[in-house]
Amino acid sequence: MTTRLRPLAARAPRALRFVPATAERWEDLAALFGARGACGGCWCMTWRLPRAEFERGKGTGNRNALRRLVRGPVAPGVMAYDGARPIAWCAVAPRLDYPALARSRVLRPVDELPVWSISCLFVEKAARRRGVSVRLLRAAVAFAGSRGARIVEGYPVEPREGDQPDPFVWTGLASAFVRAGFREVARRSATRPIMRKRVRGARRASSRAPSGAP
Repeated sequence: MTTRLRPLAARAPRALRFVPATAERWEDLAALFGARGACGGCWCMTWRLPRAEFERGKGTGNRNALRRLVRGPVAPGVMAYDGARPIAWCAVAPRLDYPALARSRVLRPVDELPVWSISCLFVEKAARRRGVSVRLLRAAVAFAGSRGARIVEGYPVEPREGDQPDPFVWTGLASAFVRAGFREVARRSATRPIMRKRVRGARRASSRAPSGAP
């Protein structure tokens, strides 16, 4: 049964809970993304699939691809809950899991160090602009550290002037990364810094994804 989301009260979420996106939370993630898969049938697959395969899969195909990842041995990201309600998602995985990054001139590797990459943040409209992204980024770093990551990398947008429409900042805003403790390590485009955070207390990756909060 698909979870139905009710309107969120106009307040800043307080006691948020952050958990890996595991199989038992698939229906909540699908409900959060909605019929359009967060944006235009993407279902967070744009960096994981070859371009032609991604375009063919827009909608159902990409939805099924994400579902397989969620049912796999390692959660592909973390979710934020306000009480029992899912309100946000952050995709984080080893950089090698994102083939699109290997093809990018602007986002090519900074060095040879192994990193985990934050590829997408999606916050429910009613919960945006209230600090959820910053807390979600911190949770994503903690989750990556629990899987053995030493460095977590992000590729936010830093608009030159004015606000950027939300659909165009799905990699996050640089200001949120700064508040979450990231620092800029490279910039090959005026509006696209590469930012990193070193993980304190990172553990050796285990064979099973954690099922609780990171």
